[in-house]
Amino acid sequence: MSARRGRGVGLSAFQNRSSLTTHYATHGAALRSSHLDSLKTQLSVFQSLLHTFALQHSEKIKQDPTFRAEFARMCTAIGVDPLAASNAAGNKKGSGWLAKVMGADGREFVMQIALRVVEVCRATREENGGLMGLEECKIRVARGKGIGGAMEVSGDDVLRAVESLKPLGGGFSIIRVGSKEMIRSVPKELSTDQSTVLEAIQILGYVTVSMLEDNLNWENPRAETVIEDLLAASLIWVDTKANEWEYWSPASIHEFDD
Repeated sequence: MSARRGRGVGLSAFQNRSSLTTHYATHGAALRSSHLDSLKTQLSVFQSLLHTFALQHSEKIKQDPTFRAEFARMCTAIGVDPLAASNAAGNKKGSGWLAKVMGADGREFVMQIALRVVEVCRATREENGGLMGLEECKIRVARGKGIGGAMEVSGDDVLRAVESLKPLGGGFSIIRVGSKEMIRSVPKELSTDQSTVLEAIQILGYVTVSMLEDNLNWENPRAETVIEDLLAASLIWVDTKANEWEYWSPASIHEFDD
């Protein structure tokens, strides 16, 4: 009799624990839902305030590339893309921000920059292998006529233009080589050794095979192979007049010229 009571108490305790677990899970889900609704409301209010701010400071956003870049970063931080038709949450209040802030040709401004980036990268691909410094690209793009009604083009504008090209394919992307941001206009990925050599050229101006062997402790076949691969891809140039052949990056040469 006592044994049966013991089993009954055990089963009852198990049922009570199961009930409590279900209760806590339901309560937790309700809290998460409440917090999510609260966050959505706060985000919606912040987006509305950001929209008002954009309209009030439209001239400064239009004329000052630094201010425009900071504004764009602030938008991105809360999930609003000022270049897109709506924000990330699907709120139509974000629709047409660029047109309202930068004029009727706001999106055309970004499209013109993107088209110029494509033109510049394609025109220079044979000399740089499809890898161009962001600053060099910005300077070349800014030389184009009719960009956004003579608006000054910033590096951030070029970055966002490149981002807008990603859905179209073609290999356009931003990569970092050493301390520099580069625009890659070919789908080929750089190997670790290739990135290391390009970074060394960025710092030293040029490299030789013996410099790679001495400073990186590479065996000769490894140094020769990466140099040959970079040459084949037109990512570096060779100066054969030096005592030992020197290898230069077209991006670094143009940077010094500018």
